[in-house]
Amino acid sequence: MSYAELPVTGYLDRFSHRPGETFTAYIGTAEPGDVRIRLVRVIGGDPNPAGPGLRLDPVAGLDQTIAGRRQPIRLGSYGVVPRLPPVDPRAPMTLTALVCPGLVDRRQAVLSVGPLVLAIGPQGVFGRIGEQSLGVTEPMRALCWYRVWLSVDPASGEAVVGQHRLDRSTPAVTASRLSIPDLHTDGGALIAACDPSAPGLHFTGKIEDPALLARATPAWPKPLRTPAGPVLAAWDFSREIPTQHFVDTGPHACHGTLVNMPTRAVVGARWTGQEQAWKHAPEDYAAIHFHADDLGDCEWEPCFTWIVPDDMPSGAYALHLTCARGEDWLPLYILPKRQGPHAAVAFLASTFTYQAYANHARDNADAAYLDRVAAWGAYPYNPDHYPLYGRSMYNVHADGSGVAFSSRRRPILTMRPGFLTFNDAAGSGLRHYPADTHLLGWLEARGIAFDVITDEDLDEEGLALLQPYKTVLTGSHPEYHTPATLDALSAYTAGGGRMVYLGGDGFYWRVARDPALPWAMELRRAEGGIRTWAAEPGEYYHQFDGAYGGLWRRNRRPPQAICGVGFSGQGLFEGTHYRLTAAARTPRFAWLVEGIEGEILGDYGLSGGGAAGFELDRADAALGTPDGAVILACSEDPPASFFTVPEEVLAGRRTVSGERLEALIRGEIVYFETEGGGAVFSVGSITFCGSLWRDGFEGPVSRLLENVVRRFGDL
Repeated sequence: MSYAELPVTGYLDRFSHRPGETFTAYIGTAEPGDVRIRLVRVIGGDPNPAGPGLRLDPVAGLDQTIAGRRQPIRLGSYGVVPRLPPVDPRAPMTLTALVCPGLVDRRQAVLSVGPLVLAIGPQGVFGRIGEQSLGVTEPMRALCWYRVWLSVDPASGEAVVGQHRLDRSTPAVTASRLSIPDLHTDGGALIAACDPSAPGLHFTGKIEDPALLARATPAWPKPLRTPAGPVLAAWDFSREIPTQHFVDTGPHACHGTLVNMPTRAVVGARWTGQEQAWKHAPEDYAAIHFHADDLGDCEWEPCFTWIVPDDMPSGAYALHLTCARGEDWLPLYILPKRQGPHAAVAFLASTFTYQAYANHARDNADAAYLDRVAAWGAYPYNPDHYPLYGRSMYNVHADGSGVAFSSRRRPILTMRPGFLTFNDAAGSGLRHYPADTHLLGWLEARGIAFDVITDEDLDEEGLALLQPYKTVLTGSHPEYHTPATLDALSAYTAGGGRMVYLGGDGFYWRVARDPALPWAMELRRAEGGIRTWAAEPGEYYHQFDGAYGGLWRRNRRPPQAICGVGFSGQGLFEGTHYRLTAAARTPRFAWLVEGIEGEILGDYGLSGGGAAGFELDRADAALGTPDGAVILACSEDPPASFFTVPEEVLAGRRTVSGERLEALIRGEIVYFETEGGGAVFSVGSITFCGSLWRDGFEGPVSRLLENVVRRFGDL
């Protein structure tokens, strides 16, 4: 299938580096031609003419032209076995596997060796033998387990294909006499694809126990068992589940490697439901879920390197790429030197969230959306129109299974200055990376010096990354976290650090990483939560670390214990205002509301038209809001589209907390101090930062945040 490509695009080796370190850029063009590379500082990413605008300031010292070339992307996961034992080319051979097809309306390869391809299609299993083929005429049922096989005997010309549904007693078998070519194994084998030179016919579904037998097998009386006899190779996917390698238990140790990160730690044909964690019963998880649209790594050739100058200030930047037909930006962050100097304030870029939403296809890029993009000069490319670059953790594969992995080794269209997520009637419609530039532009406008650090750096470096700072500011949606990032933030505030949580629906989902694949992130959408897909029963534990996935709340680390508030209500991308509480006007908090008149806060904004919107968080002592936490403001008049998050809802309109269902639809601004001298200020809304702008970075919301940041940063 042919997909549309951007004129020029690319990705980096990682999102962030320090002075003295090297960024490597992987750049591809739709057509050959020169590509100009310049560096810009990203201060404003909102193209709305009623807002701060796009502010991408050129940075001197990097202006280079390279020869652009097309670098293809090959979607689809599969297994590669580079070496098989040599065989007598006229000896019999059988290819077999257990399969649970996710799709049955197209041709898909299960196992291929030399001229032999075992595959399935709309009419059932079929075998391709050189230029000839034979198959059964019994269509398969999606999501059912089958034993399938292709058996050939070159000496007699006998060829057999068969499929046996595991819950049925009778197999479907077709036999024929063909002119069978010599069988050679010097090209190795592919699992879930065929043709090693250009892998195709990618399988979508689960495969278990693929094997290559040195015998002819006309029938299969016990479909769950591989028959005894000479085994050339038998691959056991229950071994090395966390890795991208698979093991051959046969006599020749013909091990293999996975391409494009299919999903492991999935239930197989033998799963009984008695065990939920794959580590406890790996034999129940001896399947791999392959997808024809998986993309783990574009594997492009590097085109350009840039060493961060020793005197480069920390901040948000991007490589601006231009060619004859278009342009693109590759965002990057520069951290300060390890030894400093450091600013008092750090912005923690939510790169795990940016990666989780990478290339989220929402099916909303309609004519009205495109008209606004053109009128505003916004980022012109939407994932709806470019499936070539892979999907987000909010999308599903063609068989309905969720996208459990996201890679940053690919172009990420949603992580671009000027990208519009929504055609927002009341504002700009920004989310994630471009939405967080509202905060960057505000810091710049208010003259507050700051450094930039990222989630990935925090996961790798821990508390040491935070310790130089008086205060750390999150972005608008720090939703995805690892155990290490939560540990570091908790230790930071417990030890005297001050955190400003400027979002909603934060610290919500648990994700896993693998040090061997630092560009990849894994998510299992287990029980509970706002979900665009649900992990299958038995598949709630990550393959990377074996830990239970899903909500941090289900892992006994609710966001209230980190920042005092947690996800409570959600609606369309629209907002309302807060009302200050009586506590906000007490002498204790006079510093916080200084310069703010009235009780209404944020009844305006570039994100949904209000500071309290889209996704709202509230305090809850039962979920860990600390003793002594004070609610300084609460949202009111939620739009009609808003509803209570499902993890709070019990039968009969009851709630876990005992409050009225509708009462839980609120966002709260909360302040608390820790025993170690730290403090946390949380706003409990995704759209809060959009209200930092009101005819400039002015107004009550701007004043409130400036009061907090200057006090927290001792500025």
